[in-house]
Amino acid sequence: LHLSIRRQRQMCIRDRFFTDIDVKHPFIAFAVLILTAMVFSMAGMINAIFARKFDDIAIIPAFILAPLTYLGGVFYTTSLLPDFWAGLSKVNPILYMVNGFRYGIIGVSDISIGSAFAVILVFLALFAVTCYYLIHKGIGLRD
Repeated sequence: LHLSIRRQRQMCIRDRFFTDIDVKHPFIAFAVLILTAMVFSMAGMINAIFARKFDDIAIIPAFILAPLTYLGGVFYTTSLLPDFWAGLSKVNPILYMVNGFRYGIIGVSDISIGSAFAVILVFLALFAVTCYYLIHKGIGLRD
């Protein structure tokens, strides 16, 4: 872990010579980063609780997260999509995470930052309650 953090720091210092990235809203970017990490850790816990063997863990990332990521505006703005896909993207929670982080870094977003925080917090609460319930009931836990 220490080595990877050191290498990341070195890359950031090196990259400053090739690009001029000015983080517009560092506190928003950091808050979205932490909240998104918490959402994905809770979702990973739920995934792990229901997985019966190690290969079962890969089902959610392959068949749910990958399509959500592609429809989440990671590689494009949702305004470029046809109306049907743009409307479908609005129910995608990853869209709000990506746009919240994008707003924190470059100051531009397809959605309001308040909506982004609201959706992230709703999913965080939903997954936290689900994790608590599953662990409290002992579902998927071994003796």
